[in-house]
Amino acid sequence: MKVALISYEVYPFAKVGGLADVVGALPKYLEKHGTKPIIFMPKHRVVEKGAEKFGYTLKKIKEGLNVPFLKTDEKFDIYETKLPKSNVPVYLISNDYYFSAEKVYDGPDLAEQAIYFSAAVLEAIKNLKLKFDIFHVNDWQTALIPVYLKSLYKEVPEFFKAAVVLTIHNLGYQGIFDQKYLEFAGLPEYLYNIDGIEFYGKINFLKGGILFSDVINTVSPTYSQEIQTKEYGEKLDGVLRLRAADLYGILNGIDYEEYNPATDDRIYVNYSIDDIEKKYENKKKLQEEMGLPVKDVPVIGMINRLVDQKGLDILADIFRYITLFNVQFVLLGTGDEKYEKLFEDIAKEFPEKVSANIKFDVTLAQKIYAASDMFLMPSRYEPCGLGQMYSLRYGTIPVVRYTGGLADTVMEYDESTMKGNGFGFKEYDSAHLLRAIARSVDIYFNKKQHWRKLIKNAMTTDLSWERSAKEYIKLYTRAKNKIV
Repeated sequence: MKVALISYEVYPFAKVGGLADVVGALPKYLEKHGTKPIIFMPKHRVVEKGAEKFGYTLKKIKEGLNVPFLKTDEKFDIYETKLPKSNVPVYLISNDYYFSAEKVYDGPDLAEQAIYFSAAVLEAIKNLKLKFDIFHVNDWQTALIPVYLKSLYKEVPEFFKAAVVLTIHNLGYQGIFDQKYLEFAGLPEYLYNIDGIEFYGKINFLKGGILFSDVINTVSPTYSQEIQTKEYGEKLDGVLRLRAADLYGILNGIDYEEYNPATDDRIYVNYSIDDIEKKYENKKKLQEEMGLPVKDVPVIGMINRLVDQKGLDILADIFRYITLFNVQFVLLGTGDEKYEKLFEDIAKEFPEKVSANIKFDVTLAQKIYAASDMFLMPSRYEPCGLGQMYSLRYGTIPVVRYTGGLADTVMEYDESTMKGNGFGFKEYDSAHLLRAIARSVDIYFNKKQHWRKLIKNAMTTDLSWERSAKEYIKLYTRAKNKIV
């Protein structure tokens, strides 16, 4: 089965969030199981900059190609490389006007950029004379591809009998723009209606993808159910319920080769489930690096965007109560100015308990995953979440709100059976969050046997892409079976 995976970001070429990790890892495991994946992505400026750092090379194989239908004369080139540690080809769409910004999700016009990339990918496939069984598109930036395939490109031989799978990584981002972009895209006017891509007087790229894809999935089973409700549906719950029979949830995985405490050269000291004591050497070194007293108290790590969606509002309400516990708190992330200032101020007030690192640092993130005792994710909603998966892999116990992928990966620890791998709460309020933290701290100090069992349960939780890749292959087969 040949699969075209199409994404705006792919690790290590360009990374902003979890999408890059997914598309950077999933193809390797698909390849292991006999599927033939090929990746398409934009040639962002950061791709060129990262070539030397990550050891990949880019080769131009086509240039000066046209994109028909679009109201633009901009041409594109195609570059080729391979996904590191695999044989998976990667084709990059290059255009200096649309993909010259310093940041991945930036540019002169975000709607035109997404439209141009979507149409250019289809033209690139025609030009390269490739044929696919499955088009696997990701999020709103590529959600017009199924719309094109079922309208302007439906008679193109290269695309006959190709099925489309759309993965929604976060329903909160939909690509809602003015109706005028329909003309730029060259799409037929009949699509602008309530049964098409019209959305409250505008056009909605993601809605188009949901309606025109053969199969839709989200990045966790719980989130696939949540988004069909008014609370989580972001005004698309009705459309999603309409497609409920074709809507699935597949939990993301993590790359166990990339994220392995026994071999990870980004952490202070390597360790495994057989020598957990070395994990505490990481803790001591993190305390030293963060300027915290080196002592046996729980270190609570948090790596997140500092925004309300990640639970920062309810955390802010109780944070001063947390400082009354005999714990240390290490934060890494950037976001809303009010939260950045709050944690910087608290760190100054409690320098022996709080370290606030308002920045993005991949190496420091790995050190925090490895060195912390608990990992905090009190999200209001979380489509999948990767932070809790990394923490489990490194034997760091997650404290989460049970929503989306957090509910699918973290199981409340039961002292009577000694089963479970973390702690959590359901009601989105600060009191329940504080209670979950308090329980984890109590077991850490007073029930060492249970804490050691928790670490082992965490490190033996299977969250590998090996499992998830098999589920995606089943999904591709379902999509393919829908095409007559």
